[in-house]
Amino acid sequence: MTVAAALIAAALALAAIGPAHTEGLKPLQGQVIDLGDVSGVAYYTVERDGFRVVATLAKKDQDAVPVRVVAVLAPGQSLTLSTPPNAVEIIRRAATAATN
Repeated sequence: MTVAAALIAAALALAAIGPAHTEGLKPLQGQVIDLGDVSGVAYYTVERDGFRVVATLAKKDQDAVPVRVVAVLAPGQSLTLSTPPNAVEIIRRAATAATN
């Protein structure tokens, strides 16, 4: 799987396109997501119920309508964003998170 971005590690991380790896990201620190023809930004906040991940994505056209994805991740939960052949998986692990 090609990683287009990573969001969550040591609390959520996003990685740039390339081989699977994890980078640290702080709450409210935005990270660019590049899924080929679709790109956007993602960030997270620490909420009472878990890590609230917000990703806003749009096709790289001037007239494209953006899509916002919001998920609250408890420990062990994940969220996958993908457009063939690119994908990013956001994973919450206990008090930290990682992306593969």
